[in-house]
Amino acid sequence: MSQTEQIEGVHRRSFLIAGVGGAAFATVQLTPGVALADKAAVAAAMKKAIGDKKPVAGKVSIDAPEIAENGNTVPIGIEVESKMAGGDAVKAVHVYAEGNPNPEVASFWFTPGSGAAKASFRMRMAKTQNIIVLAEMADGKVYMGKRLVKVTIGGCGG
Repeated sequence: MSQTEQIEGVHRRSFLIAGVGGAAFATVQLTPGVALADKAAVAAAMKKAIGDKKPVAGKVSIDAPEIAENGNTVPIGIEVESKMAGGDAVKAVHVYAEGNPNPEVASFWFTPGSGAAKASFRMRMAKTQNIIVLAEMADGKVYMGKRLVKVTIGGCGG
């Protein structure tokens, strides 16, 4: 016959069951709702990256579908028109999304040895939103591109 261990008058199995149930309850109760980024959050993230520099439209191309049937994996391609030499070289490219939980999606760093300022990746999108790309140049200028992507099925639970 097996003997049941007791912890101060409580059977071990009862203690474990109560602990697991309590942990599940705490997880459900303490998990906040997912907050989505907005234009203000994107502006703050952009300021953190480029300071008070004013981005100028141009030089940045964003290749993304006009309509993404599934937000779980949206292909994004970015390219910055540049000779990749002298002040025209691209130092960094930052990607932001206005409707995802975190506005900062990705950053890429380049050198003149990179040959071209191009990158591609897949992104999860919660809802229809703007993708904003900033390109920091070696001469201190910042260029910006923006593209609206309509999402029919959200990838982040939407």
